Amino acid sequence: RRELVRALRRVRPDFVHTVDPWLPYEAHQDHVKTGLALAEACLLFGLPRYREVVEAYLAGLETLAAKKKPLNQVASVASFFLSRIDVLIDPMLEKKMAIDGSQVDIAAHLRGQIAIASAKAAYEIYKEIFGSDRFQKLANKGAQPQRLLWASTSTKNPDYSDIKYVEALIGPNTINTLPIETLTAYRDHGHPEQSLDHNVPDAYQALKDLSSVGIDLDAATQQLEDNGVESFISAFDRLMASLKEKQAAVPKLSER
Repeated sequence: RRELVRALRRVRPDFVHTVDPWLPYEAHQDHVKTGLALAEACLLFGLPRYREVVEAYLAGLETLAAKKKPLNQVASVASFFLSRIDVLIDPMLEKKMAIDGSQVDIAAHLRGQIAIASAKAAYEIYKEIFGSDRFQKLANKGAQPQRLLWASTSTKNPDYSDIKYVEALIGPNTINTLPIETLTAYRDHGHPEQSLDHNVPDAYQALKDLSSVGIDLDAATQQLEDNGVESFISAFDRLMASLKEKQAAVPKLSER
């Protein structure tokens, strides 16, 4: 990570894009407090982890402010991965429906609802924290809110709307990274209007009902994070192995 920061500062000192998919919250705080122009915390699935990331962002800004450094040059996003939540939770709900007839109705109702419910709950956390006196003191010095970014927004289940993770999550200070197919679908039959703060009580009820049928959302999102980290590590290891193979294939200067 230090080498990435060093190299990018040499290329363009005022702009560094860093991605922290599995680092502890202190690492994100370190990135912010150094004044990096853009710091991204990605691979978020769970609400407890999101709170940690926001706390890290604020703590980093407070460190910058204490050093009399400018805050208006720092921007940050917290990237929530959505469709994977439903991909994991839906089969759990179907299993509950199969083994416990008393839970069929509630489990059926929750299918395809948990990712959006989590996103709406995350946005409420966003409004709570970035509307607080603590952040306002930083905003008075030029600080920007850390924006929520919705990732993994293509619909994996063909039974669901192909713009499911777009239509319900439109709100101020958010970003949606749409795959081209989803963008095309939204341009064709989407309805652009603010929706992220609609039906919030229903979202909280869905999360409560999920717990009532015996599914631990925090444990599930931790599993998703662990799987994502493992995938990133595997991809990095493959890249390094490929580079070593290519390096070995290049004749040494002494052999030329």
